[in-house]
Amino acid sequence: MNILASQIFRLTRMILVMVGLSVSLSACTGFNLFGPEKIEEEEIIAPEILHQSALDDIDRQFYNTALRSLEKLERQHPYSQYNQRAKLMIVFSNFRTGKFEEAVLASDRYLALFPSSADVDYVLYLKGSSYFKQIKDITRDQQLAQDSIDTYSLLVANFPSSKYIPDARENMRVAFDQLAGKEMSVGRYYLGNGQITASINRFRTVVEKYQTSTHIEEALHRLTEGYLQLGLVSEAQSSAAVLGLNYPSSSWYQLSYDLLQTQGVTPEAISGTQINGALQLEPR
Repeated sequence: MNILASQIFRLTRMILVMVGLSVSLSACTGFNLFGPEKIEEEEIIAPEILHQSALDDIDRQFYNTALRSLEKLERQHPYSQYNQRAKLMIVFSNFRTGKFEEAVLASDRYLALFPSSADVDYVLYLKGSSYFKQIKDITRDQQLAQDSIDTYSLLVANFPSSKYIPDARENMRVAFDQLAGKEMSVGRYYLGNGQITASINRFRTVVEKYQTSTHIEEALHRLTEGYLQLGLVSEAQSSAAVLGLNYPSSSWYQLSYDLLQTQGVTPEAISGTQINGALQLEPR
C-alpha cells in the first residue's frame, strides 16, 4: 500500500504541474484549456449617428460623453464627411472640459489638416486660450504666457476682422503683464541681493518690451534706484525724467524724485544716457 500511495502521490503532483503550466501558457498566449478566448469586436456605428450624438451631448454640456462619440467617429470612419467637423468639436470639447494640453494638440492636428478652413481663426483662439488658461503665477516659468501671446498674435495678424480679436487682445494684455511681472520679480531679487547690474537688465526689459504693463512705473523707479547705487547719476536722472514725463502723479515718481534729492540732483533728460528723458512711452 505504501508503494501504491507513493505512486499515486507522484502522479497527482505531475498532473498538478501540467495543469499549472497550461494555465500559465493560456494567460500568456490568450488561449485557455478549452480553446482560444473570444475578443469582443467594437460595434460599428454609422458616422451620422455618432456625429449627431456628439452634437446632442455638446448641447447638453456633456463634453466628456461627446468626446467618446467623436473619438469613435474618428476611429471607425476616418474618411467620412464628418471628419473635419469632428476634429473641430474635439478641440472645443477638450477646451470646455479643462483638458487644455489635449486641446492644444487637437488644435495643431486641425490646423495641419485644414489650414484653409473657415474656422482657423476660431481654432487659433481656442489654442491661445488653452495656453492662457494654464498660466501660472509669476514665481513660475512663464513659457505658457509667451505661447499664448504668440498664438493670439497669429490670430490678430491673419484675421484682423475676426470676432475673437477683442477677447484675444485682452488676454494678450494680461499675458504681457504676467511676463513683465516675472521680470520685475527677478529684478527685485537681484536688487535686494546686491546684483545691481543684473537687476537693471531686468528692469530695462520691462521698460523696453512691456511698456503697456502695469509694472512700467515701478520699473522706471527701480532703474533710478539701481543706477544711483552704481553711481550712474545721469542715468538715474534720465530714468526718473521718463517716469515724471509719462506718470507725473505716480507715487513711484515721487519716490524717485525724493531719492534723487538725497544726491542733490533732480530728474532730467540727459543726452547720451540709455533711457532718454524725452521718450514718450506707449499708453497703457
